[in-house]
Amino acid sequence: MERLNGIGVSPGVAVGRAIVLTQRSDVVRFPIPPERVAREVAALEAARDRSREQLQDIRTRIASARGHELASLFDAQILILDDPLFFDRAADLVRTERVNAAWAVHRAYEELCEVFATVEDAYLRERESDVADVAGRVRLNLRHQGTDPGDLLRDVDGPCLLVADELTASLAAQLDWNRIQGFATDAGSRTYHTAILARSLKVPAVVGLHDASTRITAGTPLVIDGTTGELIVDPTPDALAGAQERATRRPRVRPAPLAGGAPATVATADGVPIRLEVNIELLEDLPAIAACGAEGVGLYRSEFMLGGLPLEEIAEDRQFEVYRALVTHMAPRPVTIRTFDLDERQVSARGATGRRSSRRGLRGVRLGLARPDLLRTQLRALVRAAAFGPLRVMFPFVTAVEEVRQARALMREAAASLGVDAGIPVGIMIEVPAAAVAADLLAPEVDFFTIGTNDLIQYTLAVDRTDDRVSEYYEPLHPAMLRLLRLVRRAAARQGIPVSVCGEMASDPALLGLLVGLGLTSFSMTPAALPMAREVVLDLHAGDARRLAREVLRLSTAADVEHHLFDALAAAGSRRDGERRR
Repeated sequence: MERLNGIGVSPGVAVGRAIVLTQRSDVVRFPIPPERVAREVAALEAARDRSREQLQDIRTRIASARGHELASLFDAQILILDDPLFFDRAADLVRTERVNAAWAVHRAYEELCEVFATVEDAYLRERESDVADVAGRVRLNLRHQGTDPGDLLRDVDGPCLLVADELTASLAAQLDWNRIQGFATDAGSRTYHTAILARSLKVPAVVGLHDASTRITAGTPLVIDGTTGELIVDPTPDALAGAQERATRRPRVRPAPLAGGAPATVATADGVPIRLEVNIELLEDLPAIAACGAEGVGLYRSEFMLGGLPLEEIAEDRQFEVYRALVTHMAPRPVTIRTFDLDERQVSARGATGRRSSRRGLRGVRLGLARPDLLRTQLRALVRAAAFGPLRVMFPFVTAVEEVRQARALMREAAASLGVDAGIPVGIMIEVPAAAVAADLLAPEVDFFTIGTNDLIQYTLAVDRTDDRVSEYYEPLHPAMLRLLRLVRRAAARQGIPVSVCGEMASDPALLGLLVGLGLTSFSMTPAALPMAREVVLDLHAGDARRLAREVLRLSTAADVEHHLFDALAAAGSRRDGERRR
């Protein structure tokens, strides 16, 4: 038996076997049960086959249109797919270490990078970028085969305890907390976001354990004591019996899935209507919408239909078929389709082989305006699809009024070329500080706003959250971020246009109440996060949330905001527990 001491942030005792989850380089690692290994290997093989088809298709197109000198660049990538040091190694990791395929691909890529680092030949060292492209393509294809951690962790036998290096809100909102009885993380403090999350989920939690995720193996019996901050590894029979007795003393409330899957409106406990929609990327995601009862699609990321192909190769009719299928399936619920959020590398096959460009450069609506032929093609397909159900068009990465006017002019041209008066609602993503600060100028130009919190946080705080050196500065509760949210909401209210929130903040059950307190009442999130969000809303008093928002807006640091939010959630939880006991 071993005792690890951390910081107890959510009281109570939980007992179970460990499941271990680690997240590195924006790739999640988690264990899979033995019976899942064959399916995971099969998913890996299917992703390789799909990647090979995509690369061969690209090569064929380039060979006929650009010349063999460019096509040969993709021969190397096709060969990498069959290299034993890459694919066979990834499959072997799945079988021997019983980890998810996406992580195995990442590990195999890292090992190959170590080999390249020892090679003196400059040409061979440059092939590392080809390996990176192939690994990224395989992971993207895996992503849409049901291999997300939220899906796989639902297969574990409960009760179990989650041990992680960190636990993001977006992932936590997708987990089945009826099976997972508590969690422990390497990172964290009393005012860390995970502490607020634990209180919101009403599960025992210990944070600040430093290296527990690397010291504990999956399946190890554990006891989590969120009151004392202790994690007991492989407890003795007496210690286990005592912990089990203490675990039964604390009642816990778990969010239940929505029965029937029918779309349903939801309101706070004091009657404020809240709209809950979903973000999706592919038509394969549609069955998940029926299961969660969303009121619509708040964000369809149209660029995922490309499947790795250059944008200029995707014809209008092919786009139209995708949009029509989506709109028809969802009708009469509305669908918001974001125009392609790409950078110039992804536009053409030639561009795909060129230099890498910054995501802060020619991207989103800027790229569409620079290549109006491509944007017109998409807008024509969208106008055609709008005849089959309620559809809204949203332009990404907007920074100025003139961009909106130019984009809307192209949409009018597209409608006129089809001989129709589109009448389609047009909105923009508020995801850069320039758009947030100028929201009052942009509001009269559009029919709705959607706040993309992930990018807005990143650009406001000048931090790349995938860069470990600065990721700690990625803070959703930074006072500047909260003020921007309030600024955008007020600008939309004065103009009388709706505003919604998408991104991880919308999926975070601990932050949802604060967002409602800021006056935001429409949210779009991953389908798996919606049932928990529904439970949070039903238990929320909007009046209390507004008072909380006024209080935190007076605070000067993110730590102060987190601490205040933590105390408020703890007090509300204690009050509700007392009411239930009465």
